[in-house]
Amino acid sequence: MQEIRCGHCGRKLAAVREFAELQIKCPRCRTLNHLKAESLLTPPSSVQNLQEATCPRNRSSPG
Repeated sequence: MQEIRCGHCGRKLAAVREFAELQIKCPRCRTLNHLKAESLLTPPSSVQNLQEATCPRNRSSPG
């Protein structure tokens, strides 16, 4: 699990496993914390490897 802390005062706001986008208002300092998942910003290396790899075409099959 990943801890979500206020960017202003450092108070722990939540503990989450997965999120795409999150907005949490800190009850201590009233700062609105807006977070986006890193996985949305940069694709995982396994996806990049799949995109770079190409399958050779089977010459014996039609099409």
